[in-house]
Formats: sequence, structure tokens, C-alpha cells
Amino acid sequence: MRAMLAAMILLTSGQLAQAQSTPPTTAGAKAKQAATVPIRPAVQAPADTANAMPQAERLALQSDLAWVGEYNGAITGDVSERMVAAIKEYQKAKGGKQTGVLNPQERSELAETARRRQENAGWKIVTDTVTGARLGIPTKLVPQQSSDANGSKWSSPTGTIQILLSRRKQAGPSTAKLADEEKKQPGRSIDYTVVKADFFVLSGLQGLKKFYIRGTFKGDEVRTMSILYDQATENTVEPVVIAMSSAFNAFPSGQQLGPPPRRTVDYGTGVVVSEDGAIVADRETTEACIAIAIPGFGNADRIADDKEHGLALLHVYGARELKPLALGNGAAASSVEITGIADPQNQGGGNAASSVKAQAAQLGGAGDAALSPAPGLGFSGAAALDGSGKFAGIALLKPVIVAGASTTAATSQAVLVSPDTVREFLKAHGVNANGTSSDAKAAAVRVICVRK
Repeated sequence: MRAMLAAMILLTSGQLAQAQSTPPTTAGAKAKQAATVPIRPAVQAPADTANAMPQAERLALQSDLAWVGEYNGAITGDVSERMVAAIKEYQKAKGGKQTGVLNPQERSELAETARRRQENAGWKIVTDTVTGARLGIPTKLVPQQSSDANGSKWSSPTGTIQILLSRRKQAGPSTAKLADEEKKQPGRSIDYTVVKADFFVLSGLQGLKKFYIRGTFKGDEVRTMSILYDQATENTVEPVVIAMSSAFNAFPSGQQLGPPPRRTVDYGTGVVVSEDGAIVADRETTEACIAIAIPGFGNADRIADDKEHGLALLHVYGARELKPLALGNGAAASSVEITGIADPQNQGGGNAASSVKAQAAQLGGAGDAALSPAPGLGFSGAAALDGSGKFAGIALLKPVIVAGASTTAATSQAVLVSPDTVREFLKAHGVNANGTSSDAKAAAVRVICVRK
């Protein structure tokens, strides 16, 4: 009985299930087939399509869009609404459908157009030999180049386009502080500002020219790229500006080229060599000065320099009680005593003359010698005497850039310019070196160079 009841329950359950799964029909009517709705695949957003590209392709795409004048953002490879909008604008300009995604033909045409424009501008990635910064230069637009110890300049023949790369030392820099300093420059009207932790960007008008500035710092060294151009050249230059901003690498890894930038105020030592005010000093210390001061004796003029050996000839006028050093006929020595006036930061703001000992090793056949250890800052231009107290040459500090380090980590070496070279330099410029004193401290003077 129980088995029969169980069988009936299973049978009834199966019939109910079948009844629930079969739609009801009316007598005499034909069953209708259920309507089917096609499933369409979801359309991928343009930004998603771009994000699916390799990083290198996204970078190339942004760069090419910048070169055709459609993209004006940072070339980072990051996908943004600005990038998608630039693609649509390019498609619109070409008469195509504004999808925000380039088809293979459009991408090929864009790349070719960008390539031609780069070629027309003479686009090259260069490493500046003065600052060590890496940047892109439109060499056909700015074929003229000049440099000094603080940077480089490229310009067009008429000066309508100028690119300035500069560096300087500044205590405690920050991008906000640097941006504020640039904004306050006379004649500037700012219309765009970006300040990040590691760089700043400004653009606007400077007089009648448009300008773009990008700057950054590392340690206490500031490096800035400035682009100035006439408004009439805007259509030509602005696509290049975007590319230059992206290519600018102020502190590339690896060896940093060139000597450290000159300070706004530089200190060195001079040696009085005649009673009428002739002073021998370091050429580099006294380069590009708007004023050279000799404390206690007034301002000095730079009369001549010797680029090969690093010497400079200064002259103070109307000075009294000068005590010129006897240059005599002393020869190069292997052991010397260098007498100079250390940088004021190294002696608590003082200006006392002091002496240090060093060993001199001849450098080839030039007559100059390498000094070890190198004396401290402020000693460049100091006199060296041999063991018998005779003049043995002029000590000059030379910076050495260490591969893989920034210029702020540069070490120094020192060279000793031979007595014969010093005497010949003075003779060539009509200086009667009539000193009779062997007191190097009495003949040492501090040399202060003030720059812009």
C-alpha cells in the first residue's frame, strides 16, 4: 500500500511539473513561437580601446596628435578625455566619423603627417653639454646656438623664436616658490599655471611674445626650460612646445655633463703681483661678473684672461699699501704650501688668510701639476710656495662630475699652474711683476664676483 502511494505521488509530481512547464493552449488555436530578441555585443568606449593599447603606442599616439595640433596635454601615455577629444577633432578635420577610435588607415595617415612635421622642424633629442639636461630641439626653427656656464640658448635667425635652458643654485627651492618667482618677472602676463610637487609649468605673454616655461629642481640646483615666440609663429611653434615639454628631462640618469652652475656670488683668492694694483686670479671665479670686489681695496676690472690655463688678470686703481708677492725664478715643486682665503661659509663669515699643504704631481708636459688634497672653496687663485718659500705657482680648483651623480654631488680636483706660465701671462699683458715679498698671506686678497 505504501509502495503504491509513493508511486502515485511521484507520478502526480511529474505530471504537475510537466503541466507547469507547458504553456496552456486554447482549443482549436495554434501554438505561437516565443519571440526572440537578438543579443548585441556592448560597444567599447573609446577610452577603453585606448587603454587596451600598449604603453608605447599610447605615447606615440599622443605625440602624433600633438604634432598635428590637436592634442595639447602632457604626453604621458595616460588616457584622458582630452586625448579622446583630440582623436575626434582629428577625425572631424579629415572628414571622418568622430568615433574617438582611429581605424588603421587614419592611424597611418596621422603618423605620416606627424613624421613630416617633425622632419620639417628638424626635431632632434639632444643632451645639453652645459647642464646635462635632455630635451627636444626643432633645429631647423632655431639653428643658432650659444652657451655659457649657466645654460644654453637656441634661436631663429631673427630672434622670433628662442629656447633658453638655464640652471642655477638656490637654497631650499620648491616648485611653488619657483613658479611664484617666474610669475613676478617684469612684463609677464600669466594665463596658465600648473604646479606639481616635482615640476611647474607657466605660459602666457611676455611683452609681445608668447612664452612657455617648465622647471624643476634636484637638491639645490634649479633647471628651467623657457620658450619665447612671436604670436605670428603660434601655429608653427605651439605643436613643438607640447613635444618639447614632454621630451624635457632636466636630470636624466647617468653622467651629468658640464661644470656646476656659477653662483650668484662667488668667492676666490687673488694674488697681488704689482704695486700699481695688478692681481692674478682664477678665470672661472671671475667669469660673467657684473662687479668684482676686492675687500679693502675697492672694485677691480678684469683686464685679460688665459682660457687655456685658467688665469685672469685683475686691476684695482688707486689702492695703497699693496704688498705684491715676489714671483722670482722659482720652479715647480713636488710639495707646496697654498695660502688663500677660504669661502666665508667655511670660516663662519670670516675673511682670514690661511695655509694648507699639498703634493703636486706633474701633468704630462704642460708644466701644470695636479694637487692632492685639493684645498677648500675660496682657495681657487691662491699662491703656492715651495719648501724654501719661493713662488711655485697658482692653485686652481676644477670641479669633477661623477658618473651617475647629480652636479650637486660633484667633487673637486685642483691643479697648480706653473710659475713660468704665470710669469709669461703677466708679461704678455705688460705687467711689471715687481714684488719682493715672500709673505703669501700679505699678498692674498679675497675676490668677490657678483653675477645676475
